[in-house]
Order: sequence, then C-alpha cells, then structure tokens
Amino acid sequence: MGKFKMKVHQHWLFMVLFLPLSSVLCFSELSFITEPSDVTLLPKDPAVLDCQAHGLPPVTIKWLKNGVKLAESEHIQFLPNGSLYIPMIEHTKEDSDEGFYQCLSQNKYGAILSQRSRLTIASISEFVLHPVPMVVTEGSLARFSCAVTSSPPATITWELNQKTLPLRTERITVLPNGVLQIHNVQLEDVGQYRCVATNIGSHLKSREATLTVHQGAGPKPRQRPRIIAGPQNVTVSLHQTVVLECVATGNPWPIISWSRADSKPIDVYNAKVLGNGNLVITDVNSKHSGVYLCRATTPGTRNYTIAAANLTVLVPPSIVERPESQTRPRAGTARFMCQAEGVPTPRIMWLKNGEDVHLNGRIKMYNSKLVITQIIPEDDAIYQCMAESEQGSELSLARLIVVMSEDRPSAPRNVHAETISSSAILLAWERPLYNADKVIAYSIHYMKAEGLNNEEYQVVIGNDTTSYIIDDLEPARNYSFYIVAYMPMGASRMSDQVSQHTLEDVPLRTPELSLISQSSTDIQVIWQPLPAKVSRGRLSAYRLSYRTAADSTVTSVELPQNSTEYLLEGLQPDTIYLLRMAAATRVGWCEPSAWTSHRTPKTSSSKVPSAPTLQLEPLNCTSIVARWQTSQQSVVVQGYQLCYHEEGQPEQPIIQLHAQTYTHTISGLDPRRKYHVKILAISQAGDGYQTDQTISTPGCVSARDQLAAAPPPPAHVTVLASNSSAVSLSWSRPTFPSGKAVTYTVRCTPVGTHNASAIRYLQTTRQRVMVQDLDPNTRYEFVVRLHVDQMSSPWSSVFHHQTLPAAPSQPPTGVRVSLIEDDTALVSWREPIERNVVVTRYTILYASQKAWITGRWQILQREGSHTMALLEKLEAGNVYLVKISASNHVGDGPFSNIVELALKRGNTHLLSDGLYHIDQRSMTGIIVGVCIALACIVMCALILISKGRPSHKVIAVGAAEGPHAGLSLPNEHHRENIEALIPMISHHFLDTKGEANMVINSAGPISSKNQSKRWLLFKREIGNPAETSLYEAGKTVLRYEEQLGSAPLPPSSREIIYGPYRSKSSHTSEGSQETGDSGHYSNEEMSNPSTSRSSRPESFGSVDGPTAAELKQSFEVENEEMLSLHHSAPDASHFCCISEYAHPALHTSQAVAS
Repeated sequence: MGKFKMKVHQHWLFMVLFLPLSSVLCFSELSFITEPSDVTLLPKDPAVLDCQAHGLPPVTIKWLKNGVKLAESEHIQFLPNGSLYIPMIEHTKEDSDEGFYQCLSQNKYGAILSQRSRLTIASISEFVLHPVPMVVTEGSLARFSCAVTSSPPATITWELNQKTLPLRTERITVLPNGVLQIHNVQLEDVGQYRCVATNIGSHLKSREATLTVHQGAGPKPRQRPRIIAGPQNVTVSLHQTVVLECVATGNPWPIISWSRADSKPIDVYNAKVLGNGNLVITDVNSKHSGVYLCRATTPGTRNYTIAAANLTVLVPPSIVERPESQTRPRAGTARFMCQAEGVPTPRIMWLKNGEDVHLNGRIKMYNSKLVITQIIPEDDAIYQCMAESEQGSELSLARLIVVMSEDRPSAPRNVHAETISSSAILLAWERPLYNADKVIAYSIHYMKAEGLNNEEYQVVIGNDTTSYIIDDLEPARNYSFYIVAYMPMGASRMSDQVSQHTLEDVPLRTPELSLISQSSTDIQVIWQPLPAKVSRGRLSAYRLSYRTAADSTVTSVELPQNSTEYLLEGLQPDTIYLLRMAAATRVGWCEPSAWTSHRTPKTSSSKVPSAPTLQLEPLNCTSIVARWQTSQQSVVVQGYQLCYHEEGQPEQPIIQLHAQTYTHTISGLDPRRKYHVKILAISQAGDGYQTDQTISTPGCVSARDQLAAAPPPPAHVTVLASNSSAVSLSWSRPTFPSGKAVTYTVRCTPVGTHNASAIRYLQTTRQRVMVQDLDPNTRYEFVVRLHVDQMSSPWSSVFHHQTLPAAPSQPPTGVRVSLIEDDTALVSWREPIERNVVVTRYTILYASQKAWITGRWQILQREGSHTMALLEKLEAGNVYLVKISASNHVGDGPFSNIVELALKRGNTHLLSDGLYHIDQRSMTGIIVGVCIALACIVMCALILISKGRPSHKVIAVGAAEGPHAGLSLPNEHHRENIEALIPMISHHFLDTKGEANMVINSAGPISSKNQSKRWLLFKREIGNPAETSLYEAGKTVLRYEEQLGSAPLPPSSREIIYGPYRSKSSHTSEGSQETGDSGHYSNEEMSNPSTSRSSRPESFGSVDGPTAAELKQSFEVENEEMLSLHHSAPDASHFCCISEYAHPALHTSQAVAS
C-alpha cells in the first residue's frame, strides 16, 4: 500500500458531501505579493528585505530571524509596506545580521509564513589548498591548483613572478575551478606561480610555487595512455558552472573524449572543451546530472584508459503537488497532500497559522501528507506545506474551514471485521442509532496496528451498504479499523476501533542469490533474509535445488528458516551448475526462482585469483552500481571481466575492466526486472574464480513520488454460460506493453453478504474461468484484476449476475399423518431445508398396501404455499402409505420417506404420529352412559312436575321484590298447553354424542325443527323490575343462576383445524350451530348484553301484549308448592327439561313484555 487509496465515487462525495464555500474555491483571504529573497552584502551596507501581503484588512506583518521573532529598533526597522530595513549591516563576533529571514503575515483568517531568505555577508576564508612546486621535463605537462572558500564564490586568477600570467598562448589553460595547466612546457615557463582569489568583499593571494623545467634526453619511448588528473565527483548548485578536468599523458599524446555512462548525449549548447580535454558545463540544471566518462585513447590504436566522475546538480525545492483548501464538518477528516522535488530531496514540514503543526494522535503526518481526524473547531486555520533544503525553501498554503452542525448522526455501531484471505478483510457494521436516515455516506479508515506513525488510509462508500471488503492489505499483518458516518453538513464521531489480522501467504518471491566458488569443487550460496513485505508471513524453510546443465536430475536440500548461506561441496570441476531456491511459510511453498548458472573453476596447479566480493546496489530504476573487492593475494590481477543479463534473456557481451577499477555502473536496464551479474579476476595464470549475484531494479519514481502507473484493469467482464450452480466468466485483457506473464484473480461475492467464508477468490492465467459450487437463485457480484511483474491492477467494474433457479434437491421434512374422521386423515409437512429454492407445488402420493403392491398411487397436488392436505374416503382395515415431493418450474424434487397410517376395525387407530383416537366401542360406551344420565334427569323433572301440577294455568311473572312477586293465577284457557319454560345454561358446551354439538346460552331460546318442542329463556335479574316471567298451569318455572367454575368441554379436532362448524340449515345468523337433537340456536345478540334483555323469543308473540304491570295486577299466587319451588330454583343450576306437550298457537297468542 504505497499510496493513498480513493475510489472513483469519492469525487462525487466531495462535490455533494463537502461542497466548498466560495471563499475556499477562490482562496484570497491571505497571500503574499512579494516575498524576501537571498541577498549578499558587505558589512556596513544597508539592507532591504521586501515583503508585501494581500488579504482582508487589517493585515499585519512581523519578521523572524532564524525562527525567532524580531522586535523593531533603531537597527531594525519595519517599513509601512511590510518590508524590513537594516540601515547598516553588522558583522562582529558578538552580533551579526547574517542569517535566515522570514516574514509572517496575519489577519482574521489566520497567519502565513513567507519563504526563507538568506542574508549573507561577503567574505573570503584562508586558502584550503595552495599550489605546490613542480619539476617537469621540457615538452611535458605542468599543473598547479589552489582552492579557497568564499561567499559569493571567488574568481581565481594566476600570477607568474608576481605579475598577471599572460594567456596569449594555447599551451596555458586556466580553469574556473582554480586549476592551471601548462601543456608542452618550455624553458620560458620557469618561475614563481601563485593564485589570487577575488570577490566583492576582498581578494586573497596564495603561497608561491616554483616550476622547474629540465631538458629532455633524446626521444621518448612509446607509452600507453595514462590519466594523471581525472575528473572528480562534483556537486554544484543550479545555474552554476562546473569543470570536469581530464589530463592524460602518453606517447604519442592521447586523444581525450567525453561521454555519459547512461549513453545520453552531452549538452552541446552549454558544454565545451577547454584546453586539451577539460569539459566545462555552464548554467547547469538537473538534466546535466550523471556519470561522465573521460577516455584517453592512443591515436590509431585501441589502447585507452577511462576515468569517471559523478556530477550532481543541486536543485532548490519545488512543490509539484500543492495542498487544496477544504471545507470539512466537525468530527470529519481532512487530508492535505503535498509533494516536492529537489536535490537533495527536500524535507516537508507543515505549519498552522505560521507555526509548526503539533502532531498528536488526532493530527498525523504520513510521509509528506497531513491528516487531521475528528476535526474540532480549533482546527479551522491556514495550513502551509514548506519544502526545505540547503538550496532554499518553498511554501504552499491551504485553508481548512470547519462547518458546525448540531444535528449529527451517532457513530456506526457493532463494527466487526472478519478475515477473508491474506490480503482481504470483510468489515461490517450497523447503522447509527440516531439520525441514520440522514446518513449519505460512510468513511472507512484503516491502518497497520503495529509500529509508529503508520499511514492511515480511507475509503468512502455510499449509504446503501453496511459492509465493505478491503482487499489491498499486506499478508500476516494486524490492521485497525474505524468508521465515520457522514451527512450533508456534519459527520458522526468515529466508531469503536476493531483490529483484525490478515492470513499468511506464500512468499512473494525468493531471496536474491550470490554464488562464489572458493575451489574447483564447491559453490558457496549466500542470500539475504526476505523482508516482511515479501515473506508475507514467518518463513518456515528454504529449499535449495541444483543440477548440472547436462543432467536433468535435480538434488534438493531443505534448510532452516534462519539460514543465510550454504556450501555445496563435492562438485565437478569446470562444470556449469544450475541453482534455484524456494521459500516457504506455514501456508506453503512459493514458486521457485529461475535457474541461475554458475561454472565451477578448472582444476589447475597454478594459482589463480580468488573470487571477488561483489556488492550490487540500484542507482536508479535503470542503473545498477557494482562494487567489488579482492582479498590480499600473491597473484597479480591484470583486470576483471564483468557480464550481466536479464533473467530469462541471453547474456550481454563481456565488459573488460582494468585492475585498478573497483566499481562499474550498469545502465540502460529496465525497471522492475531481475538481473544476474557475474565477475571474475584475470591473471597471467588464467581466469580466477567467479562470483554470481542477482539483483532486481526498482520501479521508476514519478514527479509525485509515486510508483509507475499500475496496469489497467480487465474490461468487458461477461457471462458465457450459467446454470443454477456455476457461472462461466470471460473478460478482455487491457492494452499495455508487457512481455511478462499475466495472471488474473476473480472475486465472487454474494450480494449483501456479511459472511467472509462466502467470498471466494480464484486464480487463473487464462481470460476465462468457471466459478462452481454456487447457490441457486442467488445474485452474485464478480470483479477481476490482473497481476504482472509484482504489480496489480485495480479491480474491474462490478458485474452482477444471478444464478438460475434449481429444482428442489431435498424432500419435504416433518411429514405427519393424523386421522381426524373414520375415513379422513390429515397429512402435514414442512418445506424442504434448502437455501434459495422456491417451491411452487407439492405432490402427495398415497395408497393402501394392496394398491401400493400393484403400483397404483392416488395423487394430490397442492400449491407451494400450503403445507397440509386431507386424505378422504379411506377404507377401514387398510394400512395407507403416504409420501410427498416438492416441485417448481425447473423440475421435481425427491420424495420423502414413506409414512404409514393403519385403519383397524373395532380398535384404537394407532397413527404414524403416535396419537390415539376414540374407536367405535369407546364411542358406544360413552353414548350409553350419556343416555342413562339424560334419562335420570328427565325422570327427576317429571316427578317435580307431577307434584306441582295445578288444576288451572298459572303464569309466574318475575319481579325485583321478593320471591312472591313474580307469581299470579293461572289462566284456564291454556290449561291444555302446558310447556316448561326453563332457563338455559349460559356459555356451556355439551358434546353428548361425540359428533353433535349442543350449545345452551342465555342470549336466546333454542329453536327446534319440531315445533312441538320449545326452549324458552327466563332470567330474573335483581334490580330490573322490567324483566318478567310467564307461568301457566301444568308448567314448571325453574329459576337458574349460573355457577362459576364449570369448565367447557374442549373443541374437536375438526374445529381446531378448520374452525367451528357452520350448518347450512342455520337461518337466523352466521353464528348458528346445529345441535344434537336437530334444534337451532342463534347467538346474534351475544355481543350486546343490553339487547338480550329486550330480545323476545318467537313463542312470545307480538310486542303489543299486556305489560308486566297489568299481568302483576291480574294474577295471584295460589300454589304454595310452586312458591317453594320458585325459592329453590337458584340452587338447581343444571336442569334440562323437555316438554311432552306442545301448543302450536303459543307463538302467536301469547305476548309478554320482557
């Protein structure tokens, strides 16, 4: 994770969530018009440092020297326009005006600091290098040099015998760096030489040096070229002049030529050759940096010698990515980016209102990025990024505006993380408890839990999900996470932090090997431990494999995880061996490295040079610096042979190097490639022992200090084929130049899942893959990314696809069969236990055992929403078999196990579900018992009636006063129409036959199909004088009071399943039910007790009859037994009397007001 990660929809969030204010979009609250610049002055000169700021008035300007605020005085004055004026520069041991100056501008929005300005007092120090005397031969070369430290840089001139040296001849060259060269020395050049250094402050003379010239003795012998004063590594500032000296001797005189080690052309516009081979480059810039090679070649031959020097051009800091002003809600997060270039690499500092930012747990700095989390109102300020180096400084400002909002959502709840793989963790949470409906986005923050000053990363997602997969993590690392909810003008507090550890993975690559032979029969294998980012877990072992180039038999050696070297012994001399290594963690072995070749030395009696100790170091993304050393030995080394090649590519031509050369730069390489480098020493006895080593070039760094662009993601993800459990995906490879093998990772996630085990990753080298073992009728999201040369592309666009439905693969469960009638059974079941399978139809097969043997099943089908059915017209004495299957439009599922139901004659029916039902014998006994009880009740009623039968009709009218108030004399005209008027037992349910139901309720009378039988209700309530009772001769009036505690009988099985029976013969209301004696009962008035008092049975006739008062006055009580019976009626709570007489005209001739 080298860079801050932002998704594409974050740009949308920035526009909607954090709409900047106009003052931020056009930041003009405070800025500099003029900033102070570097200046060099003489002592006692006046100095003016300019500083002008623009902003909303009032704007104040203060000055700092070396970071300390200055106070205005006579010596230091602040001009009205903000500039600093020093009338006279002081430069003493006690006090000096030399230093770094900055101005601080401030107004109501904050404060900003200017760039750094250096005030330098001109001076020249003593010479650090004086010229030395020289004795040369006539016709040869003389060279004097001197060096001085001065500010500003001094100009060097030379004097001969205390007079200015005339430069009228081409033999004499004075270089800008103070070197004097005299070619083809003559006797007239003898004398005293000294150099003079001059700048604006003063001038200084060096000591004198004598040049002595001797005459030559005859012709010179032929000599190879030799560089006596080669170029030196030099570092200069931008726009300065640099001199690369190259002086060589030989016979004949060698020719001097220049080139660059990186094969780039030398700038012909700013470079020139001075004298006989000195390279001078004026107005240098960064493109002039590099390694320059001076080559001295004998004319007409291939004899040459080379000297190299590195030119480094110092470049002042330059900010290439500037921070942007932001508007953020309280408790939000602000990130200020800042990238700077320069040589050396500038330091990045952050200022808040002109002062250093105080870093803490809430405000952190990651590399050059400033991150402020859980923003508070005090964070509203002007922030400046300051890039600083020895070459100067540059600042860029941005303002943070904090938006206040009281109506913020609460923090997301119940955050939990679950590891998916070595690089992915699933994060899930619950919505805030308060103002969750106002949340428009969530911000996920995560960072490594171990270590200090780890960079925090952020991902912003929409409000339509409460889970997210973070899949760019490092293996075997612990990460911490928290989440913030955002609304349009506010943000919640951060949620509770959770930590989760990624899984280990196989190592990313193997160690780089270094191979050295100390004898003709061994190879010393050396490697460095893998860094944690590459090992991706704790290493458990190494495996070193080797074979000869001519034999395919491989020998492997497993080494412990803490090994860093191994000696292969007993090898064959002068044989090419191939070696490779693999590393393992607990997860498994990584791919072994490519074979590395190494030739063992020949067996020789003569002494040859030992193997050099080679050290390889990447200089940049395209260059490698090779350095080597040889041990002290008696064998004289005449030179070195170096060769290299990219892994998998043929070797490059051998490079011949001189014996005095111990470093070489290999340039023109490709970034992010592995190279094999070999070197050996050469002696007169033969080639020495060889050293082999591998190294990988790094990725190139862009201007923003970011790795080269990652490859683009795969495109056009489509489905080639699909069924209920598998999907065939294909995609197209993006267009990018790469000769390396490409692999792909496919991620398959059920939409909306919070289960990490449901997320799958598949690896492939092809551009299609079959994803199997999917759930049917499930919506999945698929994304693909590619990997090439240790780089990974972003994930492709999300592709959604739903698998096809599947036929049920499981039968219905919990099948039960219950007998509810002699010939009817109820079968019930539960739907199959299977995810995402829709059942549209159930099929029930049942048959008797006889029919089952012949294969004759009876078929019932029910809709998928039903889980029970009735099996009717079953025959007694048979055993029935039942099985059920589930189906949908795709197909039929399997049948369940067979369930048996036994129907036996005259015995209890034992069902498959273990329940017992009443058989015929038991039912007969119950009916006989009930009949005997009814007979006893009827006999008792008849006895009571016969004892109290009067000689004429008596009508009893119930009143509220006393037991006698409701009785009057009988009516002679109705003596023959005796009918018992009996109160019915309220709210009781009697099952007299097991099948017929008789309901007796006080809400109304029982009507009978037989009009000769009537049940009339009289209920006397104390305190209600309007309620009356009718009594006639030959009839018994019973007073009834309901007793509490008598429990109703339980309902039948048919009522439990289908509800209460509703008789088609009911004609009074939908609540009517048929009783066991074919009577009818209407309960339409039960819901309103007040109406029950005023309701009248049909037998009471019209409402136009005499009132209760008239009846009370016209009748008298003549039968004392009736009075006593009337008194005892409340204690007889359960009487059921059936009249043996009937009077058809009673319905129309009798009327009593209730």
